[in-house]
Amino acid sequence: MAKITKRTVDTLQPHKDRDVFTWDSELRGFGVRVKPSGVKTFFIQYRNVEGRTRRLVLGQYGALTPENARDLAREKLAGVAKGEDPSAERHAVRAGMSVSEVCDWYLEEAAAGRILGRNRRPIKASTLRMDWSRIETHIKPLLGARLVSGLTLRDVEGMQADIAAGKSARGRKPGRGGRSTGGSDVASRTVGTLRGLLGHAARLNIVGKNPAEGVRQLAVERRQRRLSDDELRQLGQVMRSLAAAGEHPTGLAAIRLMLLSGFRRMEVLGLERIWVSRRDHCVRFPDTKSGAQIRVIGEAAMKCLEAAPRREGSPFVFPADWGDGHFVGVVRVLDRLCAKAKLKEVTPHVLRHTFASIAGDLGFSELTIAGLLGHSARGVTQGYVHLDAALVVAADRVSTEIAELLDRAPAENTTKTSAQRRATTVVAA
Repeated sequence: MAKITKRTVDTLQPHKDRDVFTWDSELRGFGVRVKPSGVKTFFIQYRNVEGRTRRLVLGQYGALTPENARDLAREKLAGVAKGEDPSAERHAVRAGMSVSEVCDWYLEEAAAGRILGRNRRPIKASTLRMDWSRIETHIKPLLGARLVSGLTLRDVEGMQADIAAGKSARGRKPGRGGRSTGGSDVASRTVGTLRGLLGHAARLNIVGKNPAEGVRQLAVERRQRRLSDDELRQLGQVMRSLAAAGEHPTGLAAIRLMLLSGFRRMEVLGLERIWVSRRDHCVRFPDTKSGAQIRVIGEAAMKCLEAAPRREGSPFVFPADWGDGHFVGVVRVLDRLCAKAKLKEVTPHVLRHTFASIAGDLGFSELTIAGLLGHSARGVTQGYVHLDAALVVAADRVSTEIAELLDRAPAENTTKTSAQRRATTVVAA
C-alpha cells in the first residue's frame, strides 16, 4: 500500500477476471479501482452511521487527477465523520433517472454478471439480447424519456396497449432480422422485461420503487402448432427430394435431429461431438436455457447425429461452411423445405413441439415428456443417465416413431396414427 499518485495509477494493470483495488496509504478509505476493461476509477469506502459499508465512486482517472480525487475524497470523508452518507445522496439523485437511463444501467450490470436471474445465476447473453431488442424497439421509444419516479402503473399498461396496437412497430432493417410488428404477445413480454429490470433497480436502491409492480400483462397465446403424421411423411419425402437436388446437407441433418430429439434450435446447432455419449445414449450439455443438463436421445436420433456431415478440425456436429463456428442457416433451409412441402407456420419450435406431442400420443406421461425436453429438474436432466432408464426407453420409442414417419412415403398404408398406436404401446414411464 502506497500513496496514490499519477505514477502509482499509471503502473496499475487490469486483471482479466476481476477488479483490481489499490488503497492510499495516507488517506484511509481512499482508493482506485481498475476494471478488467482497463478503466481506472477513484472511490472512497466507509461505514455510515448504521455501520454499513458503503462505496462512492468519485470519478474516472483522466477526468480526475489523483490530487483532485484526493481532495474530493477528503471532503466526502469529512462529511462522513459528521454523520453524512454521500452514497445515499447519490441514490437520492438517481431517483431522477429516466427509464432510458435505468434500462442502460440494467443492460450494463447484467452483461457484467452483477445481476442474477430467477435461477440465481447471471442472466444469459441470449436473454440479454432479447431484452436489449425489446428495450430499444419498444420501451425507449414509448417511455424512455419519462422519469421513473413519475411513472405509474397506468403508464406501463398504456405502453403495453400501444405495443399491442402496433405503435412501436417498424419494418425490416437492412441485414438479418430487425423487423417488429408488435401485437399482444410482444407487448406482454416487453412489459415483463420492463417490470423485471425495474424490480432489479428497486431491489438494489437504484430507484425508489418499481412502478411496474402489479401490472396486468396481456395473456400470451400459446402456440399449438404441431406436424401431423401426414405432414411428417410429406416433409420426409421433400427432404429426400431436395437432398438429391443439392439442398444443404448440414441443414437437412440439423432439422432431422430437431425432430428426432426435441432439442431446441441452438442446442442442436451449438452441439459439440465431445458432449455426445454413445454408450449412455445422451448429450451432456454444459449449458442450456435451464443450466447444465444431461439429455437422453433415442437410437434413431443417435444415428442421425453420427451421420451428420463432418468438417475436419471442427468440434461441432453441425459446423459452418467456413470459419470456426457452427452452422446458422437452418431456418432458411426449413423455410425452403416447408415451401416445397406446402406446410405453413413451421418453425424450429414447432419441430420441438411435434416431438413432445408424439410422445404424448404414445402414452408417455407429462413428467416423462418434461424430462425428455429438459424441463424437469429431476433424474436424468440433472443426474446420471443410467439412473433414469425409463427416459432412455421413452426417447428411443419417440425418435423411432418419428423416423418411421419421415421415412415412409405418403402413399403407404396410414391406417393407424400415432394416437391410435398409443393403445398398443408399452409405456415405460
